[in-house]
Amino acid sequence: MVEPTKKVWMDGELVDWKDANVHIMTHSLHYGVGAFEGIRCYKLSNGKSAIFRLKRHIRRLFDGLKILTMESGYTQEEIMDACVETVRANGLPECYLRPIMYMGDGEMGLSAMNKTRTAIPVWKWGVYLGHGALEKGIRAKVSSFNRYHVNVGMVQGKIIGQYVTSILAKREALTSGYDEAVMLDTQGYVAECSGENIFGIRDGVIYTPPTHSPILPGVTRDTVITLARELDFNLREEKFTRDFLYLCDEVFLTGTAAEITPVREVDDRNIGSGKPGPITLRLQKAFFDVVKGDDERHARWLTVI
Repeated sequence: MVEPTKKVWMDGELVDWKDANVHIMTHSLHYGVGAFEGIRCYKLSNGKSAIFRLKRHIRRLFDGLKILTMESGYTQEEIMDACVETVRANGLPECYLRPIMYMGDGEMGLSAMNKTRTAIPVWKWGVYLGHGALEKGIRAKVSSFNRYHVNVGMVQGKIIGQYVTSILAKREALTSGYDEAVMLDTQGYVAECSGENIFGIRDGVIYTPPTHSPILPGVTRDTVITLARELDFNLREEKFTRDFLYLCDEVFLTGTAAEITPVREVDDRNIGSGKPGPITLRLQKAFFDVVKGDDERHARWLTVI
């Protein structure tokens, strides 16, 4: 249950949470055309708060609009400023931001080109994959639902309607007793999870599917790749199979909501020892050092409130 906050930024002004509504004829409600982002604001070790990699997230939001041939009435800088304004207005030291751009009401049908509306709600969101997930790891299941073919879903954007398949995969995993779903591409290679990118580690080498696969180019994924290379790990962006995943010494997921979550089991097979491995834990520590402001080398990734 999302706990209501004070204000939501909607089309250039802050409105009360209870008044942040849309009309039933909103085009995106019917057809799913729109783009959104998930961003975290962290409380730093010095007591201040900072939004993590805001510029990269908002760039991807506008990439989604370009893919959908939608026009925004705002610049990327204006939306970044609006994100900061919304966090300040709600007074939350840590929160999750959800900028969303969607087609408003007016015409209906597939040919409609209504005005693009913009909203930015924020709320408290803790550990995405459940209590203890970051420390103990999770159980995952390869889904019967595939990730979109690269010429079916426009996978480079965080497109609203494309999450239906992810929801089905997630529900399938949960009802089967698992925490998360691993989705394969239409060729049978590992793509990503319902809402996270995936990494496998074998013999000290870190593997992750490349961005020319049907995966979302994750911001946390990019962060981890940068940190891994700085720590002199051998990291390869390559396709791999589900049985390769079974044989990995370590597996972990990355995402704004999931952060860096270890996977202890896939399809009832223990990954390594069945516990988070040393490379995963080292990357996890490096990541939290960055988002908490303890790694000055990446201070540019933090937009201090």
